[in-house]
Amino acid sequence: MSHTPYPMWISHTSMRDFLSCPRAYFLRNIYKDPQTGKKINIINPALALGNTVHDVLEGLSEFKAEDRMKESLLDKFEKAWERMAGKLGGFKDEVEEKVYKDRGSAMIQRVVTKPGPILNKALKLRSPDSLPPRYLFSPEENILLCGKIDWLEYFPEDDSVHIIDFKTGVHEEEADSLQLPIYALLVQNCQKRKIKKISYWYLEKSDDPEEKTLPDLEEAKRNVLRVALQMKKARLEKIFVCRRGGCFACKPLEKIVAGKATYIKTSGYQDIYVV
Repeated sequence: MSHTPYPMWISHTSMRDFLSCPRAYFLRNIYKDPQTGKKINIINPALALGNTVHDVLEGLSEFKAEDRMKESLLDKFEKAWERMAGKLGGFKDEVEEKVYKDRGSAMIQRVVTKPGPILNKALKLRSPDSLPPRYLFSPEENILLCGKIDWLEYFPEDDSVHIIDFKTGVHEEEADSLQLPIYALLVQNCQKRKIKKISYWYLEKSDDPEEKTLPDLEEAKRNVLRVALQMKKARLEKIFVCRRGGCFACKPLEKIVAGKATYIKTSGYQDIYVV
């Protein structure tokens, strides 16, 4: 397959978009509004909840372990929620917002009560710029794999790490999800410690992270490359068609393109809308 002049960036999110619906992948990851030059995205209550809880918990890794609980996490959550309140979070009314805010408060309280790995040493994958950590996944195909790891617990006794992904939704990740294999590849290639454990932490229902089987990294690379080559082919051929003639993934984004969505704000390189 021929090279493109610039590397193609892939991530768990963009691959999930593509596997769900190639048209949704195009609209979220490639399309830019001709008026603003910005990409488009949607905010909704579930995303607002997830973003806020993640911001509070991931921010703790910037502190030394012994300092993480010195400030009230619930106070931090209240402050973070202000950035997603009302229409900024896609809430239709105060009643709906309270339901989601109460869920988020309960998740944060769970971590306060049983912080588990949050009290241990942690590392962060860092990049030399403001862009996500990444590495050249396939030099032959000019593909970069990027992504952000929620939490990297560090075990100094054997210089190893535990990958933890915070989950704020009600559904469990599918067994064949590429998320943990992708995170394992990123951690393997963006730092030097060995991976000891890998887990999901379902914050709405579980006091502790749920450990999963460590992915086979060679198998993970094959599976990721297979999807990445499909994405590259679609990009080269400029063919991004919804397999269902319009689905839950692409229809809301099509409304933005058609001018039938409400603009909320611009965040970085994206214009955010409510549908």
